[in-house]
Amino acid sequence: MSIINHISKKKLIAVLIDPEKNQNRATLDRLINRIQASNIDFVFVGGSTVTEEEFSFTISYLKENIALPIVIFPGSSHQISNEADGILLLNLISGRNPDFLIGHHVSAAQKIATSDLEVISTSYLLIDGGSQSSVAYISQTTPIPQHQISITYKTALAGKLIGHKALFLDAGSGAHDSVSLEIVQEMKKLNQPLIVGGGIRSIKQIEQLHEYGANVVVIGNKIEEDLDFLLDIRNYKLAIQ
Repeated sequence: MSIINHISKKKLIAVLIDPEKNQNRATLDRLINRIQASNIDFVFVGGSTVTEEEFSFTISYLKENIALPIVIFPGSSHQISNEADGILLLNLISGRNPDFLIGHHVSAAQKIATSDLEVISTSYLLIDGGSQSSVAYISQTTPIPQHQISITYKTALAGKLIGHKALFLDAGSGAHDSVSLEIVQEMKKLNQPLIVGGGIRSIKQIEQLHEYGANVVVIGNKIEEDLDFLLDIRNYKLAIQ
């Protein structure tokens, strides 16, 4: 099954691995063991300040040791690897920084085109999570305020009309607040695969985001803080099967 078709299903969970924070084999082994027992659906890999060496090592190690689909969540043009299964080709359309609208894409285009990666063009919207995220700082873009649901909807609609295949709403790594349920509910009207991440720290939040229309909920920082949260995810996934 293609990744885009899989993403279109309901009540999925992805774990986001930041290669910059996972350069130790023992640390990765513990993480992989928990992931394999958790019944999650995808592993996303990438980060805002990841070097090419950090990225390559993490992707290669994961490919050797895990059977789940590995999807690149690129923070820059050098985060490309044929060892992954797919790539979310992100367009940061909530901002106006040309590097993240087309610049990095031009730099990476030839490498992506000659790879075997499944390319999923994705509208990427930063939503204000109550604290400055690394992606907002690095991209020098301002997140959309949570209460500006109309702006969020029109921005996402523009991405769909351009031809993007999926929509990613991100409150940012370590966000104080996750994307509101009202925003998620409104974006679901676009009938696109909807991915939501940032500031998600509980099973209840995951459950609510799924109920309001998120196809994929992405967990990142919470796993870094509490690896055993993956066991709670396993129990949640078993309960909804």
